[in-house]
Amino acid sequence: MERLLTLLATRRPPPAWRVLLLWLLWLGFGVAHAAMPLNGAWRQTREGDTPAKVMADYREGALRSFDPSLLQRFPHDGEGSWVVIAPQPPWDNTERVLTIYPPTLATVTVFAEDASQALALDDFSATFHGHGRLAWQVPASMAASMPILLRIEPSAGLVAPVRFDIEPMRDYMQQDAQWLAFASACFAVMLAMVLMAICFAGMLRDVTYAWYAGYILCYCLIQGIQTGFVFHPMEWAWLSGMAVLAGSAAVALSVAFASLFMMRFCELQRYAPLLRVPITALAVGMIQLVLMRSSQVPLLVHVAQILLNPLLMIGAVLLLIAAIVAAARGSRQAWFFLAGWIPLLLLTAMSSAQVSGALPQLDWLNDASVAGGAFEAVVLSLGLADRALRLRQDRDVVRVLADHDALTDALNRRAWTERANALLASDTPRPIALLFLDLDHFKLLNDHQGHNTGDRALVAVAKALSAELRPGDLFGRYGGEEFVALLDNTRPEQAMHVATRLCRRVHRLEIPVSAEAMMVLSISIGVAIHQHDDDVESLVDRADQAMYDAKLKGRNRVCMYRQAAAEARGANAASTRRLHIVERRESDQ
Repeated sequence: MERLLTLLATRRPPPAWRVLLLWLLWLGFGVAHAAMPLNGAWRQTREGDTPAKVMADYREGALRSFDPSLLQRFPHDGEGSWVVIAPQPPWDNTERVLTIYPPTLATVTVFAEDASQALALDDFSATFHGHGRLAWQVPASMAASMPILLRIEPSAGLVAPVRFDIEPMRDYMQQDAQWLAFASACFAVMLAMVLMAICFAGMLRDVTYAWYAGYILCYCLIQGIQTGFVFHPMEWAWLSGMAVLAGSAAVALSVAFASLFMMRFCELQRYAPLLRVPITALAVGMIQLVLMRSSQVPLLVHVAQILLNPLLMIGAVLLLIAAIVAAARGSRQAWFFLAGWIPLLLLTAMSSAQVSGALPQLDWLNDASVAGGAFEAVVLSLGLADRALRLRQDRDVVRVLADHDALTDALNRRAWTERANALLASDTPRPIALLFLDLDHFKLLNDHQGHNTGDRALVAVAKALSAELRPGDLFGRYGGEEFVALLDNTRPEQAMHVATRLCRRVHRLEIPVSAEAMMVLSISIGVAIHQHDDDVESLVDRADQAMYDAKLKGRNRVCMYRQAAAEARGANAASTRRLHIVERRESDQ
């Protein structure tokens, strides 16, 4: 064992699961090496039994022998069971502790020196407690060779198999501290994942995180009860006498939450829609079992106890099948679910087999289940993070599609207007110029060469214009053959220079308008400079007027908006402009 630990320690840093396994191996083997050699014997309790009579039967060999170092299942019904633990040489008369692992939910009474002491997880009166196991400090006056008599009281629930150890106080305290550190770390991981999920559920308004938090929290409570962590060191005295009820309710609720979480997390509606109905029924059925178990009506409680284990087995298989189907059909999150669910499912199946008397050597399964819960919480949290990133990426893709023109990939009118408003709303005083661009004779191109040719021309023009502008300039398609560009921190002479360059760039594309007219596609550009009282609408309107002046002056040119020239045109020019605008709108259609 030491060679194995040395080999693993000298290699490159292992993954987290190897560290966890190494810790469990170290913990388990440490307990095994520190324990004293023991013999054991037991029989069921009979009417009229007394401690003296049981010890007499033991000396006569009337009790059945067993190995205390292996897990042994004792009947939990009837009157309970008597157990005798006999230390074997070499004996150690120093301070020593009798431990029972894993801690049983049934009460265990220890008889020694004409006195008795009850050991129970929910006993808060005793001053000496074990963590993760029941512990009894052997009196110093008791000889190390003396057998110890115990009585395991009957229990209403299933009693897990247990093993017994007697170890020196020093070794016991060391193992106790190790277990406390191990269990605290595992529960801390699970609770941290729960708190994270609750925060994200509120921020993102996604119930998937809430179902995940409920599932992990219930599993954390299950393990806290089974290991006794909620009693010692947590000192939850309010759970005293309620461990069986709380544990059963937590088991049923954990399956219900797991079902609801799995449906949304693995996207069953998309990948396995037929399995949504039985899984929903499973979740509802588990919630009903909790209500029946808590009703205090004897018949309902009895029925709930009968149905719980079969439904657990059916539910585990159903969730496993649904996850496999979803993963096979392309659900990325289903692989995360399987990675976290399968190890825990295997541990649960092995623990259930131990209750029936199988696998007595695997005494580490109880602690492995705690570690498995922490492992699953981390894996599913990674899956939720991956899901959130995918949703964000999908949202970004949708936003890009919503903000950009499908043909030219320039900003559409709505997105361009929103961003232009945001830019103009900034308080920093700086020159801003707006270019309003309109293709010349575009309707003629559509009429002579068809709309497909017109679409290709728009794409080519938009690509050429974007290449000439700076990355920070807002460029968009305003409608039809009209484009707009908002140039930040640009003075009037710079704006005219840019507009002229754009005008020449489009003309150099040499896109023929019609073979008969011997014309190539060109563009007319109007420039307007932002004033302190401008909004986007007024700025666009002035640039549009300047573009109209460029059209009147022969097209394929740039005009700056001039207030005096605009007023001189008068009403006739305005009506002519409106007619031209109508013609342009018709060409868009």
